[in-house]
Amino acid sequence: MHQTKICLIGNNLSNGGADKIHAILSNFFFSKTIDVHNVIITDEITYDFSGKLLNLGKLKDNGNGLLNNLKRFLVLKKYIKQHNFDYIIDVRARNNQLKEFLIAKMIYKVPYVVMIHSYNTDWYFPKNDFIAKTIFSNAYGIVCVSKEIEAKVKEKYGYKNLKTIYNPLEIDKITVLSKENIDLDFEYVLAAGRMVFDNNKQFDKMIKAYAASRLPMKNIRLVLLGNGPQKKYLQELAKSEEVEDKVVFLDFQKNPFKFIKRAKFTLLTSKHEGLPNIITESLACGVPVVSFDCKSGPNELIENGKNGLLVKDQDFEEFVHAMDEMDQNETLLATCKENALESIQRFSVEKIGAEWLEYLKINK
Repeated sequence: MHQTKICLIGNNLSNGGADKIHAILSNFFFSKTIDVHNVIITDEITYDFSGKLLNLGKLKDNGNGLLNNLKRFLVLKKYIKQHNFDYIIDVRARNNQLKEFLIAKMIYKVPYVVMIHSYNTDWYFPKNDFIAKTIFSNAYGIVCVSKEIEAKVKEKYGYKNLKTIYNPLEIDKITVLSKENIDLDFEYVLAAGRMVFDNNKQFDKMIKAYAASRLPMKNIRLVLLGNGPQKKYLQELAKSEEVEDKVVFLDFQKNPFKFIKRAKFTLLTSKHEGLPNIITESLACGVPVVSFDCKSGPNELIENGKNGLLVKDQDFEEFVHAMDEMDQNETLLATCKENALESIQRFSVEKIGAEWLEYLKINK
């Protein structure tokens, strides 16, 4: 009997939301006796994954010049040809249109799926309009992680081979990990993400909104999980906002769930998202979310007043009010906590995994 072979290709297996989904899918497919292979572009691994690994990051030299890129390109081409995969699932963000055109047309000779994880589709499609509308013409399909992203890709690029499959959640694993002890002995709200200068997460504005709320005077702190070059600036900002002793930076955590579980609620102030893992993971821990209704994802996850609060997109004054309301309205907080876990059962890895099997026409 033929054993299905799937190759998952990602930027890495560390830190990012798309990278986490790569790891979770590898675990799910492996559990279904599928022959799973993983290819990563940079040598970063913190997430648990399953299957074989081709780490192209180990072939990357300091110069990362044309010859080195060509070498890795040829290694990838040989690997895919050698293994004759049934499917390739590409979860990467892309920023080199020539390289991506060559990969799509010269390497992906078997059915392949492109995943779009962000409403900022410039991370996935070339800026050249013609190439953007034709680069994935031979793809088995384009999987979007939210309905809003699917609608945008259809309208902007004209693709029809689209499918929305939400990000899977390892709920049982999250429940176990959330029970681990932490050494924080104060009340806090929490946010998480990479602290980079594209500033998509807008931690700077979050800190200002927190400082303007009633939370600091009630000694409810703001815990930030994440690393990045913006971190030093954010620490200086907390100092200038006179909340230096209230904003706690805890770096990237391999197990964020034990910190999420004990938060009063979590925060999201992004410019845009895809399907934010911090929202689904927070709800899986039984913790409500206060989030901008940004594109995309939050309004497909949060029922306003039932498992969190949706705030008009980029209205920071209203965000301050929402934080205060979630803190002070005990009935609202209790209701949102009670509904949190149940609201994300539809994203369990078993249910989303089954959608993937059906989409790929794999009988398991």
